[in-house]
Amino acid sequence: MEKGQGASIMDHFRDLEDPRIERSKRHQLLDIVAIVICAVICGADSWVYVEMFGKSKEEWFRSFLDLPHGIPSHDTFGEVFSRLDPEQFQSCFMEWTQAVAALLPGEVVAIDGKTVRRSHDKRAGKQAIHLVSAWASANTMTLGQVKTEEKSNEITAIPRLLEMLELSGCIVTIDAMGCQKEIARTIVDRGADYLLAVKENQGQLYQDVRDLFEAGDGSGLEGLPHDYATTLNKGHGRIERRECWAIDDPACLEYLSTAGDWPGLRSVVKVESRRETDTGTTVQARYYISSLGASAKRQLEAVRTHWSIENSLHWSMDVTFREDHCRVRKDHGPQNMATLRQISHNLLKQETSLKVGIQGKRLQAGWREDYLLKVLLG
Repeated sequence: MEKGQGASIMDHFRDLEDPRIERSKRHQLLDIVAIVICAVICGADSWVYVEMFGKSKEEWFRSFLDLPHGIPSHDTFGEVFSRLDPEQFQSCFMEWTQAVAALLPGEVVAIDGKTVRRSHDKRAGKQAIHLVSAWASANTMTLGQVKTEEKSNEITAIPRLLEMLELSGCIVTIDAMGCQKEIARTIVDRGADYLLAVKENQGQLYQDVRDLFEAGDGSGLEGLPHDYATTLNKGHGRIERRECWAIDDPACLEYLSTAGDWPGLRSVVKVESRRETDTGTTVQARYYISSLGASAKRQLEAVRTHWSIENSLHWSMDVTFREDHCRVRKDHGPQNMATLRQISHNLLKQETSLKVGIQGKRLQAGWREDYLLKVLLG
């Protein structure tokens, strides 16, 4: 492989500002970033392991990196990523994702948060970081993520994330924490539709939506104009039936005392899940507001698709990447390491020639340099 061959993703990091003073730069910043991305792809989760990986692959890295002073030490890796501007690093990441992810019309973009549990530093009085991510369901990749500010929550972080994304034509789904008027406005302003979960935290809105559906008799809403869809799934020892009712009749929406306060509001939705197992039957009703018209089938699909951020992203971060066990804690290190995991996850997801899970791909990338290059080049 000739130098420059592995530039596809690295091109997006060329404008990254080096936090080091000039006289201390023995290693080039892009060399450092490239080594770390490859190391994290292959399973490294500490700076010591990154150094070990780099040294074991030094001959291969020299085929496309300059490495004027060899492989950096773990202290150098740690120092650079603890000082690297996390917002700029994330911006480079998002520039790359938007270059490779062609979002489809109607694609569900799920927004959800996750705490990196061992990123706290009690001695320094630093809490564990909490990250809000945007997951493109059809592309199966993270579009971006932002860190919530200390003493704040997802309500302030979500608009910042949305404003960084190209969302035109997509359906943005968020759980009850994100059911906020300003968040709905931001989504509409970005040219997207929203489907927001409504729970008791919304007080009067929740009560009004629930009362509206109960007024129709709660089983089929024969008394109100509505759309209806249902799905039935069997497997793993359970039978699960999901039913969805959607109302977009203007006269019905007037029943909501705050309807006029929600930008773009067009429909209200009820989804009822009935699960039967050997131990019994459980029934759960959930409510939503949406800027979509009353297409119950479409909205039910969006509700189900939303959970792919838990099953495909957060689960993978916890189980495959062992995110909650990572002890990188210094300064910006935890946030930048979280971005590195997202970069690695996206690259591994986009590589489809090997028909195994993410863990199998990570092992193969560590064993075979030709496959690692394939992952890196996307």
